[in-house]
Amino acid sequence: MPVAIVTGAAGLIGAETCRSFAAKGLAVIGVDNDMRSYFFGPSASTDWARQRLESDIEGYRHVNADIRDEDAMEQLFAAHGTDIEVIVHAAAQPSHDWAAKEPFTDFSINAQGTLVLLEKFRIHCPKASFIFMSTNKVYGDRPNSLPLIENETRWEVDPDHPFAEHGIDETMSIDQSKHSLFGASKIAADIMVQEYGRYFGLNTACFRGGCLTGPGHSGAMLHGFLSYLMKCAITGDAYTIFGHKGKQVRDNIHCSDLVNMLWHYHQAPRIGEVYNAGGGRFANCSMQEAIALSEQISGKKMNWSYSDDNSSGDHIWWISDTRKFQNHYPDWQYTMTIHQTLEEIHSDFVGRLQAAV
Repeated sequence: MPVAIVTGAAGLIGAETCRSFAAKGLAVIGVDNDMRSYFFGPSASTDWARQRLESDIEGYRHVNADIRDEDAMEQLFAAHGTDIEVIVHAAAQPSHDWAAKEPFTDFSINAQGTLVLLEKFRIHCPKASFIFMSTNKVYGDRPNSLPLIENETRWEVDPDHPFAEHGIDETMSIDQSKHSLFGASKIAADIMVQEYGRYFGLNTACFRGGCLTGPGHSGAMLHGFLSYLMKCAITGDAYTIFGHKGKQVRDNIHCSDLVNMLWHYHQAPRIGEVYNAGGGRFANCSMQEAIALSEQISGKKMNWSYSDDNSSGDHIWWISDTRKFQNHYPDWQYTMTIHQTLEEIHSDFVGRLQAAV
């Protein structure tokens, strides 16, 4: 039976990948050691998601290991060898601000951990597909140099600019801009994934995600925008908008739409590819717009405040142009709007709260 190895298996994208790929007939092995609780505290633990995977997916195997542990990864890859058909690498330290607190930890997870996996892939299953969840933060703060216009609830790019209609494409430079230490460690991994593809002729792809979202997110203040926002809307916890007048724009892609991208790639893999992967013009919102939607869906007024301090390297406006991927895989399409996604997050979180009572 073909095997899929999914790192960060209890996270948002990892868990969705496990379910989706298992439903398509692959034997799924998830690797996750709940580092998210170390990054963001016990409330951000993904242990609940691991338990769901083990109960919901027949034959699912969970490996509680660190991707930086070469011996553990060697044991895993050697045990399955060429039965491994696809590796989806979604494990990461995902926060700008956290990376500055422990830069060695951040780099060792994001860069070194990726290299460990790439080398095991090259040695044990070189005909497999290696799919890396990269980030739009590899572009640093270069998007902030775009000509932006302030509207009532959001920033927008000048309508005469080439990126205005469809968003930012893969031609944007990743060089000579401020990335945050997180962005820098993800660049190192992103380039290494590309290089293993191009240098060794392997099927590798970097998916440079914008905001990735869905009901499986363990949202925290430093990571998980829509999930954490809706959590605060439901519980009444304080929410802080950081900078840009709350008009900063993010595209948001639902985890199921993103994982469907990964599956399409795996069906016809290519060497050393790079794709921007976000909600695009189909699904995007500003902070102000997201708060208004969350209040509408939850039926509660949010307890939010504003701070002028924005995260270093933060984007003022980001919308992904996904046309390159759509040209390569024309059968893929978006299905989940921002409103549908927030409704789903609301329903799932309320259900979890009720189950915990």
